[in-house]
Parts: sequence; structure tokens; C-alpha cells
Amino acid sequence: MNLRATFASLHAPNYRRYFAGQVVSLTGNWMQTVAEMWLVVQLTGSGVAVGVTAGLQFAPMLLLGAYGGLLADRFDKRRLLLVTQSLMAVPALVLWLVTAAGVVEVGMVYAVVALRGLVNAVDNPARQSFVPEIVGADRVVNAVSLNSVIVHTARIAGPALAGVLIAVVGTATCFALNALSFGAMFLALRGMDARRLAPVARTPRAPGQIRAALQEVRRRPELAIPLAMMALVGTVSFNFQVLLPLFADRTWHGTASSYALLTSAMGVGSVAGALLAGARGRVGPGLLVGAAGLFGVAELAAAAAPSLVAQGVLLIPLGAVSVTFAAGVNSSLQLAAGDGLRGRVMALYSVVFIGSTALGGPAVGALAQAAGPRTGLVAGGVAALLAAAGAGAAYTRRGELAPLYPRLTPAALPSSDHGPVDGPGHARRRLRVAPRAGAAAPGVAASAARSAEAPAHGADARRARPAHGAARRRGVPARR
Repeated sequence: MNLRATFASLHAPNYRRYFAGQVVSLTGNWMQTVAEMWLVVQLTGSGVAVGVTAGLQFAPMLLLGAYGGLLADRFDKRRLLLVTQSLMAVPALVLWLVTAAGVVEVGMVYAVVALRGLVNAVDNPARQSFVPEIVGADRVVNAVSLNSVIVHTARIAGPALAGVLIAVVGTATCFALNALSFGAMFLALRGMDARRLAPVARTPRAPGQIRAALQEVRRRPELAIPLAMMALVGTVSFNFQVLLPLFADRTWHGTASSYALLTSAMGVGSVAGALLAGARGRVGPGLLVGAAGLFGVAELAAAAAPSLVAQGVLLIPLGAVSVTFAAGVNSSLQLAAGDGLRGRVMALYSVVFIGSTALGGPAVGALAQAAGPRTGLVAGGVAALLAAAGAGAAYTRRGELAPLYPRLTPAALPSSDHGPVDGPGHARRRLRVAPRAGAAAPGVAASAARSAEAPAHGADARRARPAHGAARRRGVPARR
């Protein structure tokens, strides 16, 4: 693995600050998530209640995530994040107070979780779309992969710390430390050098802007196919925070430490997968389809684990392929979305990845309650395999099982210096065989491909027609 390529984004001082603040903040967030789920299990003993907790956390993203993305397009993202990160501390403080006072009830947990989800509906799209402004378009894939490292490093450290704290001093301390952890992200954002950022033009207020984003996604397969894959996988397959506490409590008859072991094992694999993705530096349909297929196989294997230790071992490759898939979808969308739409497109990603848990969490929780946690993992594995099969068929029909965003040279771009472009098939072939040296910005690549596939208009069309006519007069069939 090329370590220099893997950590390329950390050469940017602003990204180093962002990275450090996120590590602390997300570690605290995972501590709270583990403590919340364990608290609900102890208060109710119900798999459905655990699923409802996950659903309430993500329902605001499902309902309001697209509007949160619109706010990210309209406002300065760094200032918006300063507000949301401050507000995220409030639910943690409230839950700490009621738990420490010994008056906590499951309804209170539900309310606090929903409040946190409401703020996250704005915070998450802003954080996702802020990354290209920190590192630039040429490091987006690397930065998205390193963000996955942050998330899954926190997934290791957070549950491990939570398991110790719950066993020694109880759940309330986890909530207090999470409230404090948001200060690290606030300081990181305040400490950034604004001159080194690359802010995009803000989208002016206008009617129908969310509808315009949806129409853009429907029109462009490079956005629609990854989002459709994530919609299915996010709803059914990414429900580990519902299933793992049930495995620890019901299947393995363990304690909070058992839950922390399973979550940490998956986090180890996730970090490894994210580091490998960061070294890759590019993403294409083959990666998305392959990762989804391996995701399904690994989830089915984890469902069949005969013991706690065996399941922990199997969760390591599952974590690696799950984060490879999620980071691949994220990077594809970041690169394909235009600057003026990136907030809304990444909000749609958050809706189908995070918000879909509002539907899938309670459903998978009810399935696990009725038929056991293993059945929940089986359903997730089957869904990931279906996503891989459907996307593979769609990409094959389009002839696009090759990198969506190759490194382009001027020879790959249609121009008079390199001859005419013979329609969409020819344009795609030329993009595919371009040498790797000399990269152009991803937005240029997407724009060039769309321009090459568009029919000629106006003067260009008038110039093209005589050439065909002359060919016919000479008895040479015109190209079609």
C-alpha cells in the first residue's frame, strides 16, 4: 500500500484540523450510540424498541435531509457547521442529566434521539459537501476514504471506551463525554485558514431546487445507479447497530463488553478497508458492483457464525467491504455532482444511506425479534447481492463496467485537433482508453463526456451536414 497516496489529503493543514476534530467528535458520538442502544435494551429488553431507537435517530434525515442539503448549497458550509456542531451537544447534555438523575425512561431516550437526528439532517450533508472545499477536486476520493477511516476509527475507540465506562461508572458518563467532544470539532472549524479553502458559489434562493436535484439524478445514470444501490443496501444491510446489541444480549448471552467486542471488530475491518480505498485514488462501476457482492457474501458468513469469537473474526472482512462500498458510492457522487448541486446530491446520499435506517431499522429489529438476529443479517446479505446483480446488469447494458472517472489527457477530449467524435459510443471508448498520466478535474471529465454524447446544434450541425453530403456524392457511405 502506498502510504503517501493513502494519506495525501493530510498534507492540507485545514484537512488535518478537520480530521482531528472529527476523530474526537465521532468517537464521542459512537460512545453515545452504544450507550443509548444498551440503555434501551436494559429498559425494555425489546428488539423492536432498539429498532425504533435507530429509526427515530434517522427519520429526520429521511424526511428533511434534502432540505438540509439545500441549506448546505445556499450558505457558507463552515459557518453552518459551527452552528450545527454546537447544537449537537444539547441532546447529549439532556440525556446525561436525566440518566444521572435516575429518572430516565424509554420515551425520553426516544425524544432525545429524534432531536439529535433533526440537527444531523443539516449537519451531515454540510459535512459531506464541505470536503471538496477543503482538499480540492483532485483529492476527493482520498479525502472521502480518510473520512471513512475517521468514522471507523471512532467505531473502534467509541464502543471500546463505552464498554469500559458502562461497566465501571454507567451510561450517563458516555453522554457527558459526548457533549464535550463536540468542542473539538468546533475548535477545528474555527481554526481553519479560510484563505486556503476553495468555496463554491452559493446557490441563490429559487423555487423547485430540491425537485431540480431529483430530476438531475434521474437524468444521469452516474448518479442514479449508485444512489439506487445505496437505497437498497442502506435500508436492509446497514443495520448493524440494531443487530449487534441483540446478538450480544440474546444470541451470545453476553454483556456490554460483548457488544463492544463485536462493534470494535467490525471497526478494525472498516479502517483497513478505508485505508485501501484511500490508496486507490479512483472509483468505477466495477468497484461498486464487486464491493456490494462481497458485502453480501461476508454478511451471510457473519450470520452463520457459531460463536461470539467466530462472529467477531468474520465481522472484520465484513467491515472492510462495507466501508469500501459506502466510500465508493460517496466518491462517485462527489465527483459526478456539479458544485451548485453537491449539497443536495450528498443530502440524497445521506437520505438513502442514513435516513433509510428509519425504515429498515424497525423492520429489521422486528424481524430479529420474531426470528432471531441471524435472520436480520441474512436479509442484509441477500439485499447486498441483489444490489450487486441489479447494478451489474445496468452498467453492462450501458457498456460502463470500467472506471467512471479515468484520468484524462487532452487526447481524450473531443476537439478539432484529434478528429471528430462519432457519437456517444465513440466518446465513451476514447475516455476509457485514455492514458493515466495527466489528470483533468473530474468535473471537466463529466462535462466532456456529456458534451460528446449531445447531438450537434446550430453552426456545428450546419458544418457537419455538408461533410456527410460530400461523402455521399463521392459514393462513400456517411458514418452513422
